[in-house]
Amino acid sequence: MKVVIIVPAFNESAVIWRVLKSIPQKLDGVSDIETIVINDGSIDKTADEARRAQIKVITHGINRGLGAAIKTGMTYARNSHADIMVTFDGDGQHDPDDISQMIVPILNDEADLVIGSRFLQNQKIPLDRLILNWFANFTTFVLYGISSTDSQSGLRAFSKKALSLIDFKADRMDFSSEVLLEAKRHNFKIKEVPIRAIYTEYSRFKGQKNLNAFPIVLRFLVRLLR
Repeated sequence: MKVVIIVPAFNESAVIWRVLKSIPQKLDGVSDIETIVINDGSIDKTADEARRAQIKVITHGINRGLGAAIKTGMTYARNSHADIMVTFDGDGQHDPDDISQMIVPILNDEADLVIGSRFLQNQKIPLDRLILNWFANFTTFVLYGISSTDSQSGLRAFSKKALSLIDFKADRMDFSSEVLLEAKRHNFKIKEVPIRAIYTEYSRFKGQKNLNAFPIVLRFLVRLLR
């Protein structure tokens, strides 16, 4: 059983080494773990810091967006015959201990796509993030008919089946809802598991901006009407 952990990163040199060193080297039921950084056109020392952590780096020549970075990661995971791919943000907002529970539903054949939800357990979430998440979830439900408590979560796990079939088009943050649309289209089993959210001043600055919600919705509508 091989798990590939994809870490998309754009100008994360301040934290990427620490994030990568925190990722577990062993997981129950897994014989092979590989972590890959998708350096999305960073102009700082993100790639150098990742290599210092002894992690393989795939670099985009320019900043193409989070969705494009995940697509590159999915291509790598497929080509390396991964049984499971996990996406893990490079800004330090995820708890590496949550990775193990993310893969359990796939190992048990209970899910093709697992979403780590920050909103399934009581924890301190900044108000603006609560509002942004509600808006994204509501829009995803209205436009696509898909219900999720955390449609924009960066911590996800994909089965081999999901890796082989998902084909989203978005290059920016709106890819998150498109992944759910692909899951619905292919009748995937979807499961949400509670995860810990780590909000720091740095991760909030680096994360999705509140004003981004409006162009994201516009791109949703354009794609839906095609």
